[in-house]
Parts: sequence; structure tokens; C-alpha cells
Amino acid sequence: MESRNGRCSGQTVALAFLGGAIAGAIAGILLAPKSGEETRRALKGYARKTEEEVIEKAKEARAALDEVIERGRHFMAEKRAEVEAAVNTGKEAVKDKMEKCCS
Repeated sequence: MESRNGRCSGQTVALAFLGGAIAGAIAGILLAPKSGEETRRALKGYARKTEEEVIEKAKEARAALDEVIERGRHFMAEKRAEVEAAVNTGKEAVKDKMEKCCS
């Protein structure tokens, strides 16, 4: 379980943490002052509240993502127009040079 330098590996620490968390949750439920029905009702309420919060955060994240995508599209359209203008200017310059050179 211990590595060569006398310290616990990351996997050992993670498993110990997970085991402690599970044991704590079980002990908390078993030793709770509420009845089983009250505890289940409280857990369901907590789960519903958490679900609503997660859904709200997901909606906010989606709105932010849509805004970033729209700004990206606008940016790309601007840069595309600038590149097209530069290419057209270059074509005109080459055309003028060719006319002067070959005339």
C-alpha cells in the first residue's frame, strides 16, 4: 500500500477518502434523529431542489454558450470580409502591375 518513499499512493488516498465518505453517509442516515420516512422525504426534497438548480445552471450555461457562438460567427464574418477585401486589393494591384509591365 505504501510507495517506496514511505508515502501513500494517490490511489490509496482516493480509496480511503471514498470509503470514509460512504461510511459517514451511512452512519449519518442510521443515526439521524428523524424517522426513515422523514429522512426519505427530506432526501427527495433535497434531490428535487438540486435537480432544479442543475437545470437552471445548465440553461444559464447554454445561454452563455449561444452568446459566445454568436460572437464567434460575427467575428468570423468580419474577418472574412477583411480577407476578401485584401485579396481583391491584391488582385487589382497585380492586374495594374501586369498592365504596366506588359503594355
